[in-house]
Amino acid sequence: MQQPGIRGTRIIALAVLAGSLALVAGCANHSASSSVYTYGQAQREQIVRTGTVEAVRPVTIQTDQSTGAGVAAGGALGGVAGSTIGGGRGSVLAAIGGGLLGAMAGNTVENRMGKSQGLEITVRLDNGETRVIAQEADVAISAGQRVRLISGNGPTRVVPM
Repeated sequence: MQQPGIRGTRIIALAVLAGSLALVAGCANHSASSSVYTYGQAQREQIVRTGTVEAVRPVTIQTDQSTGAGVAAGGALGGVAGSTIGGGRGSVLAAIGGGLLGAMAGNTVENRMGKSQGLEITVRLDNGETRVIAQEADVAISAGQRVRLISGNGPTRVVPM
């Protein structure tokens, strides 16, 4: 009669963990898009400079640091899953092993989710200066194209004219 109680507790723990993971994942909204403004950047005056794109190079944009959510969630899920294997000491060892493997897998998933495709854009401004800006590859930009550089109180964005 003890087994259904333990199994039910594990299912509840798994559901709570999945809900927490969804909540944490929803909070991680980093963007390097030229089309995304934070609330604090809205309704602020920006400086606009014009120029011509000299070169475009594909790059990977990665978040600065890990939140640790992937390690925690993966470790918890792996530990719960591992604890269902065997009984007694074997169950404890399986839970430890599952926790370690889950933590490693969770970290890998979080690192992959923290990357996006970007462009390193070299622009020769009309005043002769050269600027290089990296941003997400969500807007088509190519060498020879006329663009606007929008900056002030935050990031600089390259936007086609």
